[in-house]
Amino acid sequence: MKALSLFLLLFFASLSGLWAQYDFDDAMDVGTHFDMTGFPQWSRDLRRASIVAFGSFPFMYLFANFGFDSYRFAAHGWDRRYAPWPFTAAGGVGHSQAEAFRVLGIAAGGAILISVIDHGIVRHRRNRLAREARALDPGTPIIIRTPLHEEEDEPDSETEDP
Repeated sequence: MKALSLFLLLFFASLSGLWAQYDFDDAMDVGTHFDMTGFPQWSRDLRRASIVAFGSFPFMYLFANFGFDSYRFAAHGWDRRYAPWPFTAAGGVGHSQAEAFRVLGIAAGGAILISVIDHGIVRHRRNRLAREARALDPGTPIIIRTPLHEEEDEPDSETEDP
């Protein structure tokens, strides 16, 4: 049995590329940087909202599960079988399918709510910066902090005449 387990471990490790050799210098030369500057603002906002929603979902599921278990604990007269997860006694009563879907829906709604709140904060900050930029007096120098492309920044020394 141990020999079979060892064989399967080595077989799946070889399939997963555990011993694969990569030339990292060649991999770095390939354009791996993803540039979002060509996309419209609404698509960048939608991407940020999806990242925030999917990122906050596990935490919202944890909080929703604990909150729902606490509600069930109080609704059943503080019976130890219905206690929330860290305090559950042996032989505790689990969630029914309807309750599990309810917790999942609460968590998804909470994650979407966090994403909407984040979008509102980011949009408020963006609008405030735009108002401040419009309120500048005419002739005020504006400092751009994003670096220019190298080919635009430095002229090519081979094509210039001395």
